[in-house]
Amino acid sequence: MRRTVFNEDHEAFRETIRDFIEAEVVPVFPAWEEAGHPPRDFYNKLGELGVFGITVPEEYGGAGETSFKYAAVISEECARQGVNFGATTVHVNLVLPYLLAYGTEEQKKRWLPPFISGDMMTAIAMTEPGTGSDLAGMQTTARRDGDHYVLNGAKTFITGGVLADLCLVVARTSPATPENRRAGLSILCVDTRSEGYAVGRKLQKIGLRTSDTAELSFTDVRVPVENLLGEEGRGFEYLAHNLAEERLAIAVQSYASAAAAVEFATAYVKDRTVFGKSVASFQNTKFVLAECATEVEAARSLVDRAMDAHDLGELTPADAAKTKLFCTEVQARVVDKCLQLHGGYGYILEYPIARLYTDARVTRIYGGTSEVLKTIIAKQLGV
Repeated sequence: MRRTVFNEDHEAFRETIRDFIEAEVVPVFPAWEEAGHPPRDFYNKLGELGVFGITVPEEYGGAGETSFKYAAVISEECARQGVNFGATTVHVNLVLPYLLAYGTEEQKKRWLPPFISGDMMTAIAMTEPGTGSDLAGMQTTARRDGDHYVLNGAKTFITGGVLADLCLVVARTSPATPENRRAGLSILCVDTRSEGYAVGRKLQKIGLRTSDTAELSFTDVRVPVENLLGEEGRGFEYLAHNLAEERLAIAVQSYASAAAAVEFATAYVKDRTVFGKSVASFQNTKFVLAECATEVEAARSLVDRAMDAHDLGELTPADAAKTKLFCTEVQARVVDKCLQLHGGYGYILEYPIARLYTDARVTRIYGGTSEVLKTIIAKQLGV
């Protein structure tokens, strides 16, 4: 079916991104996987290309676009080639909306120009070793001391945490109340060069190996009060505000991964010969690919509707939860079936389907586990 979600500007951008990936990413991607992240100057190349500034207002050096669909184009083109841009999804889709929505004028003028150029990479630190999805239970604290906060605690699973220059740390600035466990949380923008700020282990993951993920610790880190993002004590409210876009971004990546898996599998079975016949000629192969293509089409329709709703400011948390839940489950089924069609070669890392398989597992965990999403959806249903 013809897709109508993208316009001519989106498609022109797609061609630029496609050429960039083929020239700057595909040839060196295996080396990135070995290193655990792209080289630092790659982010400057993305800055020069304008990737980081698409939705930044023009007065801060950006393009002033408001459509999420440019980010979707990048996800689709990366999936098409079986690669990714390291931790840039967090930099653009997670951190930037907080800076734009809650940053002061002074903060935007200070941080957005280097954000756009890639000179300053960012991360956001929410999850703690003992809390997981229960953000209200976090133990990291920030105590006011004159014109600084004194930050103490630890975080884990922080995407982009190894190379980040500025980290948005969620900490408890006042105790929770009996009526509201979520009260008292604030977001501090912490310079990673600060004394007492430490990057611990670079975590070794089964997938997304070019996206650096780290443990962080804070020991009496002094953070200037002017680095408080938004108002003190409203951190959980701010986090909830951006969850819809975060989950939509994951849904797009998941749909794009499933679509790419079908393309990779289709090409493989046409070329692969077994028992004197192409694998594509077997009825089972045809039926599996037909099932996968149908599921991908359904996921695409849901993603496109959600992107349109998001651009109109109408994407609800429940609708974003439904989109992520469905697309990540489709991704899991489709990528697994497409790997099976590759036979033993599907288990070999030089084939992109193997990378899609290991990368896919985390999408049902981060950005809200499937179980958390079902709770949100059930709440919307009144049960």
